[in-house]
Amino acid sequence: MNKQEMIQLSEEHLLHVYNRFPVVLSHGEGVYLYDTDGRKYLDFGSGIGVMAFGYGNKEYEDALVEQIHKITHTSNLYYHEPMLEAAKKICDVSGMDKVFFTNSGAEAIEGALKTAKKYAYTMRGADSYEVIAMGHSFHGRTVGALSVTGTEHYREPFYPLMDGVKFADFNDLSSVEAVLTDQTCAIIMETIQGEGGIYPAEEAFLHAIRKLCDERKILLILDEIQCGMGRSGEMFAFQKYGVKPDILTTAKALGAGVPVGAFLVTEEVAKHSLVPGDHGTTYGGNPLVTAAVSKTIDLMKEQKILEHVQELTPFLEETLEEIVQRYPFVTSHRGMGFMQGLVLTVPVGEVVRKCLENGLVVLSAGADVLRLLPPLVMDRDGILEMKEKLCNVLDTYL
Repeated sequence: MNKQEMIQLSEEHLLHVYNRFPVVLSHGEGVYLYDTDGRKYLDFGSGIGVMAFGYGNKEYEDALVEQIHKITHTSNLYYHEPMLEAAKKICDVSGMDKVFFTNSGAEAIEGALKTAKKYAYTMRGADSYEVIAMGHSFHGRTVGALSVTGTEHYREPFYPLMDGVKFADFNDLSSVEAVLTDQTCAIIMETIQGEGGIYPAEEAFLHAIRKLCDERKILLILDEIQCGMGRSGEMFAFQKYGVKPDILTTAKALGAGVPVGAFLVTEEVAKHSLVPGDHGTTYGGNPLVTAAVSKTIDLMKEQKILEHVQELTPFLEETLEEIVQRYPFVTSHRGMGFMQGLVLTVPVGEVVRKCLENGLVVLSAGADVLRLLPPLVMDRDGILEMKEKLCNVLDTYL
């Protein structure tokens, strides 16, 4: 079957909710992807922030194969060793106390919202149910996650959504205070906004939100589905700020390629929120995905991934600044660690397409940002190759 036949067959049988590029990927190696025509692509998207180690990491793959030969599923009616190991490791590296494993980031958000609402119900009664979210945020596609996603066109076709959600402006404390009421039970925000345009939280803002939550006895939910698991240069971006959430969500690179997410809570939240019967999942935390989580955390330590991202970030940022200086239609860059964005005044979707044709995988974020999420093992040579390929595309706009 040739490429066009595979694409046609997919369009016949898959629900059309993605505008896919006309590329059929076959395999990956290191920081490169290959398609069925034998073309090679430098990967600066990492499966939307998932493939932390790139492709073909033998230790990671061996760990999954070993688990497949043991058992892949038990349900949550029983204990199993991979989940227990993964739970301890993710709590240790995050500084949180309890974890619930999910199948996706959106499910982690759903669990976080339910936890916050149950905590408020237990501690303050049924009237405390409002949630403050941020404009231009993105938390997922399920009804609860959409309810706190701060972009109207994502929400509008699916009204009515979850009641009691109010939106404030990211990095604007006064806008948060303006919608705060006695019924507020939680504030949810990304530590670094991803889909909304690669906006890191300002340090003063995040500290002020933490202080506000403490004073009003409401919960702070930090969504680190995209910016967590080493992408910022710390295991979680909030650790750069010296704050700690009450509830944390993570996914994407958590399992470095298998579908797994999680929400984590402090001991205080755990004691006064979910109890047996309040929440559950059939597949969540199964032996296969938690073996991946466990090995991912081990490899991040053994291969000094955080140190690598910290060491390479200045070089990546200098490279992006050179691009800003070279092209008048690239107005700025922003981000943190290996989560960076270039602001363009030319059509970003067109640039993404042209980059793919030139052998470079990049992403968009918002209406005008070219998003760069390389595997966390990307080296200097890869960054220079990205610059060359990207500049070949950008030169066509001069």
